[in-house]
Amino acid sequence: MPTTDNKKIIIRIIVMMVVLGFALAMAIPCFAQNGISVPKINIGVGKASSPEEVSSSLQILLVMTVLSLAPALLIMLTSFTRIIIILSFTRTAIGSPQVPPNTVLVGLALFLTFFTMAPVMQKINQSAFRPYMEHKISFQSATNNAAAPLKEFMLRQTRTKDIMLFVNLSKSERPRTKNDLSMAVIVPAFLISELKTAFTIGFVIFIPFLVIDMVVSVTLMSMGMMMLPPMMISMPFKILLFVLVDGWHLIVRSIALSFH
Repeated sequence: MPTTDNKKIIIRIIVMMVVLGFALAMAIPCFAQNGISVPKINIGVGKASSPEEVSSSLQILLVMTVLSLAPALLIMLTSFTRIIIILSFTRTAIGSPQVPPNTVLVGLALFLTFFTMAPVMQKINQSAFRPYMEHKISFQSATNNAAAPLKEFMLRQTRTKDIMLFVNLSKSERPRTKNDLSMAVIVPAFLISELKTAFTIGFVIFIPFLVIDMVVSVTLMSMGMMMLPPMMISMPFKILLFVLVDGWHLIVRSIALSFH
């Protein structure tokens, strides 16, 4: 089992990967505008001649493993989970499981994630990434500064009930303030809170489309057309309703306001 120090190191590496991902996403366009070329990195495999080189190789392997998990961690620590679930519910409620396609939904969810997380990214860039790159603060201070706005964002979206659940499951001391909470408690509590919020919004989205399905089904039964699938008749009306009320505008607006 990993020790407490190892857990802290892994958490710091994860937070730093998130910081680097956000900072690179904002820095690469600036490099392109200023005519600065991005350096090329070459990775080679050779024979180790000393135990120190073997230890360095193991450290590089650990970092590469964390980097491979960085996209999943980046998704779980941001607003992406709620957004993609709400968009999936919307598509299912309309009754068109293939339109919009998954690529469009994921792309829209990513851009909305960058939009909603922009204030957090700016705080991380100003308080952690830039000072660390300018050698003004240490790596430990950079990770602490980067974790603070991310933790603040997650706590603002997390229910107290879910936080207490994982505090009790971890059998740790009852925290006096929110600063005493560890990321190991905040992240799973944030995820299940996001799932509950997304399913609640998805249920509200389903209601008007469910009413249309019921009205169409009752109408077809009263006309004696029991062999005609109600979904075939109701889907054009649901699409028409969605277009008339400017559904995508309302959905995106509701998603953005749900994080404030």
